[in-house]
Amino acid sequence: MAVTPIRLLAIDIDGTLLNSKFQLSDENIAAVRRAHERGVELALVTGRRHKFALPIAEQLGIPLTLISSNGAVTRSLAGETFHRDLLPAETARCLCREMTEFSKHLVLTFDHEQPGCLVLESFDNFTGSIFGWIDKNRAYIECMKPIENCLTEDPVQAMFCGAFAPMRKVQAALSASQVARKLTILRTEYPARDLSILDIMNSGCSKGTAVGRWAKHRGIQQTEVMAIGDNHNDREMLEFAGVPVIMGNACEELRSNGWHITGSHDEHGVAKAIERFIG
Repeated sequence: MAVTPIRLLAIDIDGTLLNSKFQLSDENIAAVRRAHERGVELALVTGRRHKFALPIAEQLGIPLTLISSNGAVTRSLAGETFHRDLLPAETARCLCREMTEFSKHLVLTFDHEQPGCLVLESFDNFTGSIFGWIDKNRAYIECMKPIENCLTEDPVQAMFCGAFAPMRKVQAALSASQVARKLTILRTEYPARDLSILDIMNSGCSKGTAVGRWAKHRGIQQTEVMAIGDNHNDREMLEFAGVPVIMGNACEELRSNGWHITGSHDEHGVAKAIERFIG
């Protein structure tokens, strides 16, 4: 059991709260509601943008904070904004110029819900397992070439996504770029789907930074925070938490830190972690 009572529970969505069929289990819903009844605050902390994460949050049926886009936006379920950490448009333009070779894999996200909140150059290169995401978000997507022409305001983030092989090349090019020092680069990988996502955030932006900011605002100590995650982009959040828990399906990188391990996302791992540390 945790030595200090948990006051804030931060949970990743994909690969953590949701199972492999992208569904919320009754067990996880019941456990999260039980934690809420015991006075624990809940934050869903996700790489999804706010609107795309909202239906999952609403299924839980309790008040919570939604930290979306890997920490760039923190809002209530009602849409009240607590904080935004946007990527400066000029930095995004530099990124586009230095990464022109890979622009076919690039998506820019803006903080509104009209068509054009997601911008890419063409649908043609977004195939394979990423196509499902494209299809669900089609009403919000506009195509523009060159993509940097859409940068009339600060975006929430940039994202490169695709199969592992091309994303390895993107990652190497990003690491060698001049603009990299102005960015936070967060990686999410799904080997079974041959899908790699590189989220490009403003410098210092991460799930961990956002959870820490919210905890401070709520007067919650670091030792009173429990975080549950499964992927590379959850690292900073898990490092911040007094009680870090990784899923049974977590990536190997997270497994090397000696953090608590719960069941997989298909074994109601969130519910098991809540039972263990909160009751």
